Amino acid sequence: MKTYVSLLLLSFSGITFSKPVKQAFYDAGSNRQVVMQGQVFDVPSNPQPGFNLNLDELRLVQLSEGQEPVWMTELEKIEAKAKGLRFFDVTENRDLGSSADLRVATKTSYPLLSAHEQVTKVIKTLSTEGPRANLEKFSSFRTRCKSYIRSITADFASPSLKSLISVDEFHHSWGQHSIIVRINGSDATDDQIVILGAHQDSTNLWPFLAAPGADDDGSGSVTILESYRALLASDFHPVRPVEFHWYSAEEGGLLGSQAVAKHYEAQGLKVYAMSQYDMTAWVKRGTHEEVGVIVDYVDSTLTEFNKGLITEYLDIPSYVYHSAPWSKAGYPSIFTIEGAFENSNHGNIHTANDRIDISDEFSFSHMLEFSKLAVAFAIELGC
Repeated sequence: MKTYVSLLLLSFSGITFSKPVKQAFYDAGSNRQVVMQGQVFDVPSNPQPGFNLNLDELRLVQLSEGQEPVWMTELEKIEAKAKGLRFFDVTENRDLGSSADLRVATKTSYPLLSAHEQVTKVIKTLSTEGPRANLEKFSSFRTRCKSYIRSITADFASPSLKSLISVDEFHHSWGQHSIIVRINGSDATDDQIVILGAHQDSTNLWPFLAAPGADDDGSGSVTILESYRALLASDFHPVRPVEFHWYSAEEGGLLGSQAVAKHYEAQGLKVYAMSQYDMTAWVKRGTHEEVGVIVDYVDSTLTEFNKGLITEYLDIPSYVYHSAPWSKAGYPSIFTIEGAFENSNHGNIHTANDRIDISDEFSFSHMLEFSKLAVAFAIELGC
């Protein structure tokens, strides 16, 4: 029997942002140190393998929607994130959204749910085993990779489906690239893209330290990976193109998704719907599972459609988050997350404790519900 689905309508309106106070550097013998949030951190004197960050580099940062960007150092960005501030690093993407008004003026509508038989058939094949194995390995890396996607495509896609799939790196100026997987649609005249996204990078409060990122956002990454696997195994041939995105450098100010959205905007590509999955594993002890729906900076029509998917296909309550880079570009978008803000995994994310074994509150069965949602999103909107 389907249980009650709780939809939490959350708003970020009224939140104010202030520029963080610049932190001082101190010399401790041959080591450079910084004091932040009452803690003392060592600054590595040499670049670490696969990672380099100049704390003095100036970046242009937008601290809230509609606010003029300000210049701040990478260190000030770290302090802002430690305070829980959400921001865009717009240094390379200042003109993102330059043509958004044209898209916003053309309101997208979405159909009534009509693929129940196909969706339920696919979600029955979803498993927690693959996500667990993938996340155990995924969260052991300092840098994520795309080998999972290629192997899943090779193992589960039929020959005819493989001919429709491309797996590409979207190159960035920083070390890690975003990954875009595309399943071409059967209707050559329908070029409206359905996108499911997550971010593959992770960070520690002090970014030079280890950041397993099992929940933030390894959970979202393997959630949509499992939905991708199940869709391929069902020989899913969409009518319109369906893409899966794994963004890099989101923790640095949504850098990866902004760059991809800017590229799509510049190319005049049409996005029918975009859904982001960020943290899908945590169920706080003493609470019930839920999906909340954030109503700021998202597309209201697509949000209502997503709520319908949750009611129709999920067996638990759950929660949805913002997807600002795509909304900023004028594309209809939404964002899902593990639960109500106060019940999320605040104590462990951005630390070395963001691991799958840190608590029984880390739930693969909870992640499975989000894979169901991703499958329903892809099928109902892709066909």
